[in-house]
Amino acid sequence: MEAKRRKTELSIAIPASLVSDIPHLREKTSIVGLVGRAAAIFRASNVIIYGDAEAGEREASFIRLILNYMDTPQYLRKRLFPLKPELQYTGVLHPLRTPHHPTRNRLEDLKTGEFREGVVLAVEGENAEVDIGVAEPLLAEGRAPSPGSRVTVKVVEIRPQLRGRLARQAEIEEYWGYRVQTSPSLGDVISRRRFDLSIATSRLGRPLLEVINPIRERWTSTSRVLIAFGSPKMGLAEILRREGLELEKCFDFVVNTIPHQGCETVRTEEALYCTLAAFNLLIES
Repeated sequence: MEAKRRKTELSIAIPASLVSDIPHLREKTSIVGLVGRAAAIFRASNVIIYGDAEAGEREASFIRLILNYMDTPQYLRKRLFPLKPELQYTGVLHPLRTPHHPTRNRLEDLKTGEFREGVVLAVEGENAEVDIGVAEPLLAEGRAPSPGSRVTVKVVEIRPQLRGRLARQAEIEEYWGYRVQTSPSLGDVISRRRFDLSIATSRLGRPLLEVINPIRERWTSTSRVLIAFGSPKMGLAEILRREGLELEKCFDFVVNTIPHQGCETVRTEEALYCTLAAFNLLIES
């Protein structure tokens, strides 16, 4: 599988009210799972959950929990996620099967030079014992965070002792999952985070094909891109209007990626797939 990390860091912004109109926890979990899969399929680096009028901190925390659970390799989940009611239906989530979710769990299958996600078991000076999902812990060089923290390591020796070093995700050429962040509002996302290119999705925007050339020119020459999505009940224009802001002044481009839609409304998770697929096809990044 070829899953190279994007040259341009892609962030997607979704509302905390994503599943506020869904009554059952099972369906809520399933819809958030669609978001996690979309982020991984289209190699997003960040998923930003912004607060909106229809939802509060509790809803944002649930979305963040499920997305973080999905991004965590299966062999680390028991260590990082204690049992709680919100995780009751995680069995409906489809696995990401990204490069940082290896299915190999035997020591003899490890390769020198490969990267693995792990959990710090113990720290002693400049060395740490790290669980990387095989029969014995890896001894990692480098200043590690406290026990229980998630880290990325590079395997440097397998025998006679499993050794490695702490690594930064920037070293890894493959797509290595997404980070989940929260923000109190959409306006806060725009004003406090520095994006070289910001794109709003809206049925009020111009059809994507009409503006794809200037977007492509900007996209391929920048390092950080944001694509924002509205809620199931309110578009981005109304969300920003309630914050005292104007859509066209907040974003570089406002685009309609689903022209001539047959349904009166398009749900956020549906818009994610339509939009990210279109940009993935039309822009090489």
